Amino acid sequence: MSSADDARVDLMRELKAASQLQHAWIMQAWQDDPGLHPAAAMLLSDLAKHGEARPSELAKRRFVDLSVVSRQLSQLSAAGMIDRRPAPEDGRASIISLSERGRAELDRRRAGYLDFMERALGDWTEEKVVDLTTRLAEMNKDIRAVLSVRTCEV
Repeated sequence: MSSADDARVDLMRELKAASQLQHAWIMQAWQDDPGLHPAAAMLLSDLAKHGEARPSELAKRRFVDLSVVSRQLSQLSAAGMIDRRPAPEDGRASIISLSERGRAELDRRRAGYLDFMERALGDWTEEKVVDLTTRLAEMNKDIRAVLSVRTCEV
């Protein structure tokens, strides 16, 4: 195996470790503050970033089955964190948006996340954080291009 191959394998190992560490932090935060399931909170974050959407669009962006998103939306709806309205072109479909209560919950969780990241990466410069973020975004874009469009449309 070439050094370029080794570097790519090492990259995937580090990404896997980063994913596992993020999951561990999310589970720890959920244990400290039980309530809204972390996956449902991530759906709130998606709505905040991308704006209102149909459940099918949310499922596609989250890379999960529509039934998974439907369960999460039920939890969010019961908690008053989303608003639903009929789709203008098809009244049977719903358009989902973040409610004021959902935005407040997301802001609260974001503060906890930022506190954690400050403790973990407090000695990193802003330039270093931005550089890594930019590189990861480029990598994700290239990986999406190689995977099937059906799986990764955003």
